[in-house]
Amino acid sequence: MARIALVTGGMGGIGTAICQKLADSGHTVVTTYSRPGKEVAWLADQKEQGYLFHAYQCDVADFESCQAMAAKVVAEVGPVDVLVNNAGITKDTTFRKMSKVDWDVVLRTDLDSVFNISKPFVDGMADRGFGRVINVSSINGQKGQFGQTNYSAAKAGMHGFTKALAQEVARKGVTVNTVSPGYIATEMVMAVKEEIRQSIIAGIPVNRLGKPEEIADLIAFLASDHAGFITGSNIAINGGQHMF
Repeated sequence: MARIALVTGGMGGIGTAICQKLADSGHTVVTTYSRPGKEVAWLADQKEQGYLFHAYQCDVADFESCQAMAAKVVAEVGPVDVLVNNAGITKDTTFRKMSKVDWDVVLRTDLDSVFNISKPFVDGMADRGFGRVINVSSINGQKGQFGQTNYSAAKAGMHGFTKALAQEVARKGVTVNTVSPGYIATEMVMAVKEEIRQSIIAGIPVNRLGKPEEIADLIAFLASDHAGFITGSNIAINGGQHMF
């Protein structure tokens, strides 16, 4: 069934794959961007590939900006049925060197954003009797990572958000789940030195990086009618790098 899906941070490597897969599944897809200008080239490139997406400027770390974006999306595109909280940043350094600014900006962008974006849409999903909230976390929110106390804390916080909200809206036909990717072959990962990349791969039991399309496939499934009995879950997709 065709529905409206909103993907935050949809112009990155994983985000683009999610947008495309949801569109392939029949959804009308809306995404967000933070800085004006980036969306023009991205939308043109996607159009060349046959994808017509809607894009709205939004600071996911700012509640009022999210409220304004949500109102425009509902008025101009329609009510959102599928929400993918994918936006995120890193500011890596050891805790000893980490500034309050580095802590705050990551927590606001990676965790506060999940509240800011979900808040305007979840009640509408519950009222209509269908909804999918999918939060994109990280393997490092499960196992931690040297130099990422801010990022790991934010991504771990998604799990608690998911489990609590899932219980509140389950009877309303709304599911809430988290996906935790491991190392994925995005432009950022592929740009690191070959020896570093190979050392990463050596720690992954399937002996390769994940593909953005694999993350997108999982999210498209969770967004579908077939996943109605999955809620409050965190699904690890990391090639066996972290098992629990």
